[in-house]
Amino acid sequence: MPIDLRQVQDVYKDAGDNIIFATMNLNRQDHASDLETIQDLAERLPAFINSMNIRYPDSGLAVAFGLSRNAWDYLFPDAKVPAELEEFQAIEGPKFTAPNTPADLFLHIRARNSAVPFEIMSEVMDRIRANVTTVDETHGFRNFEGRAIIGFVDGTENPSALDTPEYAVIGDEDPDYINGSYAFAQKYLHNMEAWNKLKIEQQERAIGRKKYSDVELEDEEKAPNAHNVASQDNEGGVEHKIVRMNVPFADPAKNVNGTYFIGYARHWTVTKRMLNNMFSKSDRLLDFSTPITGEVFFIPSKATLEAIVDDDLPAKD
Repeated sequence: MPIDLRQVQDVYKDAGDNIIFATMNLNRQDHASDLETIQDLAERLPAFINSMNIRYPDSGLAVAFGLSRNAWDYLFPDAKVPAELEEFQAIEGPKFTAPNTPADLFLHIRARNSAVPFEIMSEVMDRIRANVTTVDETHGFRNFEGRAIIGFVDGTENPSALDTPEYAVIGDEDPDYINGSYAFAQKYLHNMEAWNKLKIEQQERAIGRKKYSDVELEDEEKAPNAHNVASQDNEGGVEHKIVRMNVPFADPAKNVNGTYFIGYARHWTVTKRMLNNMFSKSDRLLDFSTPITGEVFFIPSKATLEAIVDDDLPAKD
């Protein structure tokens, strides 16, 4: 059964120019009401997106909606669980910790025009507000040349456009949930004062690439725990990839500078190994970047969204 990109939510396209990330918890006061709310959203979200694309065809709108393992178990207790969906567990390295911050729902909305994500987010919240509590809402932007807020070009290690679906979209290894994806959302705050005190050569050693040309350094020029070394997954002697859509966010008046790391993957286990490598090897970038959130979400295919609406998810074995 081949992947059908027509059935895939927006998990492998451009990160966008104006971005909203939101995570929410269901209030869990009335299961029937919460389920009805999610079924209503699953039914209406494609229509919201289609309407906006008709009204603003050049906006580049892209949307991904997902649910965590806790939300899945609560909403669909009798349904089969996507094969790799689990609650994220904190990763404690020798110096740094990746915290787990549970959340039920995830939204990633991006477009060229900032009004478009605002409109979609407003329409979504009009449908679900009474049943959810917002955990986090972060508004991001595209930096110059697609650079991270620390000044380096981002996404260089992503697979090519033609190969991207293979790494971001669940295949026939999980036929009940083919065309879905696993999203890991992790919000970082940066100590830009300390980072900017480094010489450019020191920053380059920390990242493993030239700052302005984006050329990868030779191995001997990199720090032993350079970011593009520590964050790789080479399980079985093969480099495994995910689709990263890291997004800068900032509140300059409050000296807040951050990156919202979002990784879409066919296999959550690949992202999980990357994270374990980063924190177990004390990735040099973590000396300047503190993770404050972390949760994994399943991004259903459009067919699975329809099954949610119709109360027709695959039953547990």
